[in-house]
Amino acid sequence: MDLSFLRPLYARPGPWASVYLDASHDTEDAVDALELRWRALRDQLDQQGADPATVAALGAAVTRHVPRTGEYGLALSAASGDVVLHNYLPAPPPRDLATVGPLPHAMPLVAQRGEEISWLRVLVSRTGAEIDAVSAGGLPRQAGVDGPAAHPIRKVKPGAWSQARFQRAAEVSWRRNAGASAAATAALADQIGAEVLVVAGDPDARQLLVGQLPRRWQSRTVQTDAGSRAVGADPEPLTEATIQAIAAVAAEHTDRALDRYGAQQGRGDGLSAVVDALQRAQVDTLLLVDDPSSTQRVWIGPEPTQIALDPADLAVMAVDEPCEVRADAALLRALAATDADLVLVGPGDADLVGGVGAVLRYSDPVIS
Repeated sequence: MDLSFLRPLYARPGPWASVYLDASHDTEDAVDALELRWRALRDQLDQQGADPATVAALGAAVTRHVPRTGEYGLALSAASGDVVLHNYLPAPPPRDLATVGPLPHAMPLVAQRGEEISWLRVLVSRTGAEIDAVSAGGLPRQAGVDGPAAHPIRKVKPGAWSQARFQRAAEVSWRRNAGASAAATAALADQIGAEVLVVAGDPDARQLLVGQLPRRWQSRTVQTDAGSRAVGADPEPLTEATIQAIAAVAAEHTDRALDRYGAQQGRGDGLSAVVDALQRAQVDTLLLVDDPSSTQRVWIGPEPTQIALDPADLAVMAVDEPCEVRADAALLRALAATDADLVLVGPGDADLVGGVGAVLRYSDPVIS
């Protein structure tokens, strides 16, 4: 998981106020319900000593946000009267939450956001295609392709000597239209850096389109019988096929990280080892079991890599006033600052001491 989207949170000092709440707009009293939820969170922020200007800024962001239909959530973090992060969540958070601390509480957002895979889906017919794509940042894009060949499209059977000519002409039209769709597909896939392409629709058109894609995209293509461009076609099977293809790519990311971690034979295991590696910007990928109830704490200084289990260790880094914070908050800050990735794993996916381990960019020499 790329954490670069969190960097604006660490460009200014705290204290930070972070809020997660259900903002669903699926009932007649949705506006009143949102106001009640915000009041409860506002009281919690006041009790924790949040700056009044920051609380006011969060309140304005909550009550004036552009509502979406159905169920969703909001994740916001603010400091010094400014809302620095304002994210829509695809579903309400497990529970409404308000925290105040030296660092923003970004872990719930990261956990709910999950592994973001850039993907592209093509619904193709013999006349063109409809293309949907989503980048890793969640930005949706769409494109429609009307093939250059309008006639002939169907293989008619006029009989006699002209039958083969009509059939060949139809096949040429299909190929030309598929070529136009393939060119548009490859161009958009290049723009978003797609990790998987899902191709659905007419079977013959699918084969022609995939055959005209550049090889780099053919290897990332998944074909499915789900979906049709016909009017009234049920979109759910294609949606499910797309979700499965994206999940398979995310699982591959996790498996690769776990394999690399296993090959280290115990190096980078546990919070102490991870903290030591983060101090040296040595972490390539952090493996973490998300545990909202975790009580693990670390000490930090002003810089992201100033992180330690003992405040005395920060004195060596010229940190005069170390601050104790949630371990996951400090880990996320250090990862984002050092361009390291994050992989969230289940409790049984890997044998991690304390639920944390790191794939290292390099190994320290073994001293015998």
